[in-house]
Amino acid sequence: MDNNRQKGTLYIVVPCYNEEEALDTSARTLLDKLRELMKKDRISDKSRIVFVDDGSRDSTWEIIERWYSGNEEIKGLRFAHNRGHQNAILAGMMYARTYCDYTITIDADLQQDINAMEDFISAYADGSEIVYGVRNSRDTDGFFKKLSATVFYKTMNAMGCNIYENSADYRLMSAKALEALSEYGEVNLFLRGIIPDIGFKSSVVHFDVFPRMQGTSKYSLSKMFTLAADGITSFSIKPIRMVLGMGILALLVGFGMIIHIIYEHYFGYTVSGWSSILMSIWVIGGANLLSLGIIGEYVGRNYLETKQRPRYYFWEILSRDEGSDNHEV
Repeated sequence: MDNNRQKGTLYIVVPCYNEEEALDTSARTLLDKLRELMKKDRISDKSRIVFVDDGSRDSTWEIIERWYSGNEEIKGLRFAHNRGHQNAILAGMMYARTYCDYTITIDADLQQDINAMEDFISAYADGSEIVYGVRNSRDTDGFFKKLSATVFYKTMNAMGCNIYENSADYRLMSAKALEALSEYGEVNLFLRGIIPDIGFKSSVVHFDVFPRMQGTSKYSLSKMFTLAADGITSFSIKPIRMVLGMGILALLVGFGMIIHIIYEHYFGYTVSGWSSILMSIWVIGGANLLSLGIIGEYVGRNYLETKQRPRYYFWEILSRDEGSDNHEV
């Protein structure tokens, strides 16, 4: 255990989007945990909790303001408008790196076991710059969620993305790792793939997941699909190569159909190959549309990246530190 990494300053980053039902309970639970870790001398008394309001349309920000006004350990960041879960996590970490030795990110619903934080901190003290949280099981998920998650991780690994199966956005990152992460300028964020790419010394902590007690999940099917598309297109060109393979296969089928037509004509068949032509039209047409769709995903994401627009803008910052102000990243 490295004595220089003992009792560091921890910033817990909590992305929030329309979490008015759960936020009071979550804030109280996290604050109790932070103070418990301080009493145990595991972390510095300068440690804080940063709530990042991702453009919520309910009373989430008002609740954060109330907790901030009564507790010096609380900070708040508010986006000008909704920018997505991954941007909210990144914003909190990039803000925190100025003040902390390491961050731990966790979702506002607190389905992840917060007691695993002590294991995260121990791994950091032992020299890890990044500590990944990995679920023990998916028993709390429904059938479709389990199936989609399994397909997602298998697909990502098949596409060559270095990602931990059943990992979550519940992780620890040191200030050194955060500085390295700040050099990544992607607009289409997929942190579960970007962070392993940093390559610093890392370790894994397993944790339990509990059923959500308040509110509903804000990760809809469309958002899950978008996250998967971001992950695949950000880290792999294999889909483009698959399109090339499909094109070659379609070309070979076309040559085969030409040979078939010549054969029929040579032996004097008068019935035209209606089924063969129809099949060819559908197969080639479908392959073309699929190919254009995949290529379009890459072109569209390149378009977004080349615009180089800010990923988010802080409309309001609640902090007692001097120099805090609204800024864009």
